[in-house]
Amino acid sequence: MTGKATPNEIKALRGTLRSDRVISPTLKGTLIQGALPDPPRGLGELGKSVWNQVLTEAGSWVSYKLDTYLLGILCDQIEERANLRELVEDSPDLPRLRIGLRELDKAIVSNLSTLGLTPTDRARLGFVQVKSENKLEELIRRKQERNPAYRSPLD
Repeated sequence: MTGKATPNEIKALRGTLRSDRVISPTLKGTLIQGALPDPPRGLGELGKSVWNQVLTEAGSWVSYKLDTYLLGILCDQIEERANLRELVEDSPDLPRLRIGLRELDKAIVSNLSTLGLTPTDRARLGFVQVKSENKLEELIRRKQERNPAYRSPLD
């Protein structure tokens, strides 16, 4: 078997979700969080902004006690990316800078994924409900795209 596992929400929509392979949906872990921790010293404005945004938006699954070291690394990487991006724009003839930028991008995405901050990882954690558009909704949407004045009979 290759590739990543299909999220349980998608399996449920397809009708292929097996209850014997899923942890009880009523069992939800809750993080006990204290006060919002201060960002690490040395972070600039961009890093502090990312720090606060992640801890306020993803505080239900990012632990203030356990995940802050990784989050601090992520914030450093994002600031480093902004600086490296400026260098790439100033010196487009240096391919090593662009290669370094792409490698840093991969590391950032990996850390975002580790913290559950990508759409796929949020779906795996159960924080995103996958909703498929049924045939009627698709037809109504396409009709509205062709004719913006069209009003759906479902509204």
